[in-house]
Amino acid sequence: MSLGSGIDHWGTNPSDSIDAALGAIESAVQDLLASDPAYWRTGQKKDLLERLEKLQAQQAALKLRVLASAGDIAEETGAKDASGWMRAELLVDKTVARSQVKLAAGVAKYDLVAAGMAEGVVSQDKARVITKALDAIEADPAASSDDLVLAEKLLVDYATRLTANELMIVGRRILAEIDPGRFEQAEAKALQREEERAQRRTFFQSRDNGDGTIDIHARVSRAVGARLRTILDSLAQPRKLSAEDKGVKAPYERLLGQAFARVVETYDVDQLPRHGGHGTTVFITMTLDQLRADLGTAALGFDGDQITAAEARRMACNADLVPVVLGTDSEILDFGRTARLAHPIQHRALRLRDKCCQAEECDAPAAWTEAHHLKPWSEGGRTDLENMVLLCWRDHRRIHDPNYGYERLPDGRIRFTRRT
Repeated sequence: MSLGSGIDHWGTNPSDSIDAALGAIESAVQDLLASDPAYWRTGQKKDLLERLEKLQAQQAALKLRVLASAGDIAEETGAKDASGWMRAELLVDKTVARSQVKLAAGVAKYDLVAAGMAEGVVSQDKARVITKALDAIEADPAASSDDLVLAEKLLVDYATRLTANELMIVGRRILAEIDPGRFEQAEAKALQREEERAQRRTFFQSRDNGDGTIDIHARVSRAVGARLRTILDSLAQPRKLSAEDKGVKAPYERLLGQAFARVVETYDVDQLPRHGGHGTTVFITMTLDQLRADLGTAALGFDGDQITAAEARRMACNADLVPVVLGTDSEILDFGRTARLAHPIQHRALRLRDKCCQAEECDAPAAWTEAHHLKPWSEGGRTDLENMVLLCWRDHRRIHDPNYGYERLPDGRIRFTRRT
């Protein structure tokens, strides 16, 4: 006997219990939001964060379970699937909605993953990692159904002890862990394919913003990215307080960006390919008056992009640039001399002598510094130890900034003063 839509055999409406449960959740959340965490004890905060983490996994489990059976929503609304309705009614971005629907279908295939989410021990991010790894195993002709079952069990267990990123690493080699003799060679081939694919997907793009900055977008292999991040972290000087910012640490993203600029500026050009018989160089074109002026300008390269003369002088201290100095009739007076650059032996001697950045109140170690000509090379200053001093990247910029003056103290340190 049909009882009609929405009525169970006990004669009650299921929507009543759903509404009641959702109402209780909403009320409880509102009560918590009405309380100020600033007055909570540390133990209460820790307890709430731990329980919320579990509740988020359970909430995601419930949502995915509903999405997995939401075909009737698509049918009723005429959408391709539930993601179309989510985009139109819930204003969820298309890619996010599709990703959730796809994850819902994936979790529905794997009982242990679904159970882990329902228990609150497998987060949505971890479930996405696990289902992706299991789908790859299912498609692997060398893997059996028993391998798939064991892999799911192991990955769900690992999810209780690892972060999502750590779990992703384990997921890539889970078959080798199940049966090393059978899958290590397959894993090596898979890694080789991944690395080859990474090489094909590598790219570099840059866009001039027209405000003195250029946006850079790039994709490199994981190995190269990890190496670059390690280099930038070591150059970002996270412990150094900025004298300019009155002892306040600069945002770490800015420090990383400045570190990236330093890598480019100080790269050993002897390692670059030869072009037409000449090493790769950057030409700076300016008049003699511009070179000496605090607020002069210079042309960078051959496209006419403008930079300040101060920036050109700073770059000339430690980059393989060729300053093309012009006379009054635009005739070339000087092509620059690479001898202006401090020899590696001189760098070592300066590090032994100065120990650290010579700006007053700066303790950046010598490994983070650059050699600066006290009497500018452009004004006849010699590249010798008596005319050079070590400055960190930030203070090297300041000493070439026309907004700052400086004096050398009796102990050899540099004191900066901001010009009014």
